[in-house]
Amino acid sequence: MILYVNGDSHAAAAECVNSHAWALDDEVFWGLGQQPHPDNERASFGCELANWLYAVLYLDAQAGCSNARIMRTTREWIAANPDAVQDCFMVIQWTTWERQEWWHNGKDYQVNASGIDHVPPELQDRYRQFVLDIDWHQCRQQAHDEIWAFHNELKQAGIRHVMFNGNNHFEDLSTHYDWGTSYIDPYNATKTYDFVLRQQGFVTVRPDSWHFGPEAHCFWGEYLLQYIKHHQLLGTNEIPANRHV
Repeated sequence: MILYVNGDSHAAAAECVNSHAWALDDEVFWGLGQQPHPDNERASFGCELANWLYAVLYLDAQAGCSNARIMRTTREWIAANPDAVQDCFMVIQWTTWERQEWWHNGKDYQVNASGIDHVPPELQDRYRQFVLDIDWHQCRQQAHDEIWAFHNELKQAGIRHVMFNGNNHFEDLSTHYDWGTSYIDPYNATKTYDFVLRQQGFVTVRPDSWHFGPEAHCFWGEYLLQYIKHHQLLGTNEIPANRHV
């Protein structure tokens, strides 16, 4: 079985055991570009879950990315691997709602509302205006509808999956969709990745960081396994008998 994992820096395990978020930040692995640093990938919750399931991990996450990038690259992987999707389980971690993906001169730029993203000079005015014009409720509603459509794409294609929120949530939206068990409580602020880990007593790798260390990733990998097993998202024959939770 293939365990396909996508998301932002949380899924990429940025800073988990190595201070670099991207492989390119390390002179040894710079050729890997913005892929997760290999040291961090090996400590990620995706790797932990793959080990529990004896699955082959494909980690498509990228630190600092948008939900648009997560959906795009997941669709690209599905299109490129039509024979693998039926023996695949997807774990999708959603990032903050305001992030966008801009294509410019053949390159994608992942931007958020921090005001510190690096974009080419010709995009700087657009970026400044983007930060000034952020409407958080509109971003939240748009993300909600886009993720719902994406979930239904996967469902109609027969691709098994579970999704969860990294930091943001949809608790204050008036419209709630029926996600079945494919989304871990999207309308509950206490069920985000960040909240659950902090509630369990885990702290970030630095006071000024949003990222957690290997013990927290180990916990979340087992948390996902418990959820998958409890809701029977995989067949009993796909969870090794000696993997007790």
